[in-house]
Amino acid sequence: MTVYTPRRAARVLLVDADGRVLLFAGFDPARPEHRYWFTPGGGLDAGESPAAAAARELAEETGLRLTPAELGEPVWRETVEYPFDGVWYRQEQEFFLVRVPSWEVDTTGFNDVEQASVTGHRWWSAAELVSSGERYYPGDLPALLSRVLAGADGPTGGVPC
Repeated sequence: MTVYTPRRAARVLLVDADGRVLLFAGFDPARPEHRYWFTPGGGLDAGESPAAAAARELAEETGLRLTPAELGEPVWRETVEYPFDGVWYRQEQEFFLVRVPSWEVDTTGFNDVEQASVTGHRWWSAAELVSSGERYYPGDLPALLSRVLAGADGPTGGVPC
């Protein structure tokens, strides 16, 4: 029987003017062959709201500083189960949509785990993701992007869950 560590997280769909989403390339240290692409974001600190965590993680991982209020409401929620570095997690996560004209990613705020397990970043269109053959999370990211971008209302706004 798998024992799951509960975790709450906030993630950001950071989308540029061309409709491309920023993803980081990474791997699981316990399974270096398991490589994948993922959105900026991470776990909530004790007492932290999802919007505050998303804003903090966005600043740490990309250098883009926004207030939690500027993120608006989450555009999607999910619960996922996954292993990372030998631990199984059951993670409840909320996604926020942030639109930028463009952004020069600054990863100097990465923590030790991120420095050791993130190998790069890239802006992806939904079509590129579908045709890439690459592993990315969430697995239905292209459809999610299509849905939330169709309902986006302004530079950082989104549609409620």
